[in-house]
Amino acid sequence: MSSYPPSSPAPPTTLRQRLAGLRGPAVPPRPLDARALAALAANPGCGRRALLDGAGVDKTALASALGSPASFGQSQFAIVRGNSFEAKVKGDGGAELLRLVHDHLDPGAEPPGPGAPVPDLAAAGPEGRAARTALALREATSAGAWTLLDHPMLALEVAGSPAYLEPDAVVVHPDGRWTVVEIKSFPMIDGSADAAKVGAAARQAAVYVLALEKTAEKLAGAEVGHTVLLVCPKDFSNLPTASPVDIRRERSVTRRQLDRLTRVEELAAALPAGLSFDPSRTAEELAEAVAAVDASYAPECLAACELAFHCRDRARAADEVTALGRSVRGELGALTTVEAALAAATGHGPADDPTAAALHHAARLRAEALDLAAEASACPS
Repeated sequence: MSSYPPSSPAPPTTLRQRLAGLRGPAVPPRPLDARALAALAANPGCGRRALLDGAGVDKTALASALGSPASFGQSQFAIVRGNSFEAKVKGDGGAELLRLVHDHLDPGAEPPGPGAPVPDLAAAGPEGRAARTALALREATSAGAWTLLDHPMLALEVAGSPAYLEPDAVVVHPDGRWTVVEIKSFPMIDGSADAAKVGAAARQAAVYVLALEKTAEKLAGAEVGHTVLLVCPKDFSNLPTASPVDIRRERSVTRRQLDRLTRVEELAAALPAGLSFDPSRTAEELAEAVAAVDASYAPECLAACELAFHCRDRARAADEVTALGRSVRGELGALTTVEAALAAATGHGPADDPTAAALHHAARLRAEALDLAAEASACPS
């Protein structure tokens, strides 16, 4: 039986107050970043992640309080190495970075000269920094000169909740085009890098491009490039090299998936009164709170969500086929549990279900093949 009281009329509260109550009174909101948004877009059917990310819940602390901590992320050594490489790429006023952008993306333009503008984007809070970035983009576009924006702040509304994003760099071309630059510490060997890491960087850059497009819509002459520049160490050195990455497909997929997300206020309105994800609560209370929000677990979550181990345990306990992967879930249709799928394979599934009939047929073919193989191995050569 739930320990939460049934829903009842309550004094009107703002969405900000409601989300603060979900986090806990003393817990500051955890900001969304591009990595989290890319993972969220990859699984738009998960209301649990949409709500927790929208409310700014610290999922790492929540997973630990639930007894299912997630052990992924960059090591301290990798972070230090990445910061050192980024500082090298942006050294000397970003001269090398601007040269790479010019050579790979805009060779027909006038080369960037020494002392290209690098506006100061400091301001109070993320809202102030986003406003300062928008002003710097406007000024740079009007000036018609190469300009480097170092760690600008971009704003993007996701499921009714604002997200503030910080790309490594944005370069403004003399013709008013804006290019996102992603600086990564993994190597680019013989001109190519690990495909999985490049794909992750492309999905992350697509989020930045979407945010930039919102700003560009308000500024005449501005255009956001759909080819981003990936800057990595060359071979096994610390010298920077670069490669253009077309992110039009990733941008389209991310835009479509983010548009599908249920708005945070709708998810929050459906929750029982008093529900909270405050890590100071007991593991039992937190497990009940998490269970009150529908999830859509898939094995891919293990590499992208802090609550993945908790959700996997619950999916396995409920015998859900989602634990076997999205492709399996899609193939099985109305057979939502492993038990139901096994029953269908033995001929005890729903009589009018074509998926159950196909599964039974496949099981018979497999059994016949195994019998033939056993007979062949038993016969002397």
